[in-house]
Amino acid sequence: MIPVLDARLAAVLKLIRAATHADIGSDHAHLPIRLVQTGRVERCVVVELNPGPLGHARTNVALTGLSDRLEVRQGNGLSPLRPGEVESASMTGMGANTIQSILEAGGERLPPALVVQPNDSPRILREWAARSGFHLVAEALAAGFWSYPVLRFEARSGADPVYDGVPLDAALRYGPHLLRSGDPLIRRQVLDDLTRLTPLAAPGRAAQDELNTAKTALEFLEK
Repeated sequence: MIPVLDARLAAVLKLIRAATHADIGSDHAHLPIRLVQTGRVERCVVVELNPGPLGHARTNVALTGLSDRLEVRQGNGLSPLRPGEVESASMTGMGANTIQSILEAGGERLPPALVVQPNDSPRILREWAARSGFHLVAEALAAGFWSYPVLRFEARSGADPVYDGVPLDAALRYGPHLLRSGDPLIRRQVLDDLTRLTPLAAPGRAAQDELNTAKTALEFLEK
């Protein structure tokens, strides 16, 4: 069995490389299977809470013949892992608030490298990383029904230098790496925000602050 990954999971795969990895909320286990098959990880723990997806994951892992390198466990978030068991973990296809809750509950099970793909704005995850001893070392956008953000965090000391020289509010909203790269998808996102927010903005409204952030981001992109 060789799963085909969509653009979203393919972007996640490119940001993962480790000896031991855990995929949290794995669903059908397509991502961890491809991680092992492509040699990007040596061993992967597949974590799924719900019985239906858990069964699919176990079936798909069995079909690969890689059960010695892929282990499926039932549980919530990082709780099925032993402290220090994995070097990195991924969380994809969830809301940013759900991912943040998993990270905050991780405690000593939290690995030193994280790759996350929220289905909504990743700002709260960038803010979590900045206050939790993680640096944002890479970002990508994957085209799909909307542009899916993918972020890689690594545990490092000190303030994250990636935010130096980038307007902070714009960097937290749109991503410092993405703004520096001038990625066409992030430019489209900024322009779409300007179009959406302009008729909604007025002094004292949240939309006004969001519009100002989008304008700042566009100014940075056009330097």
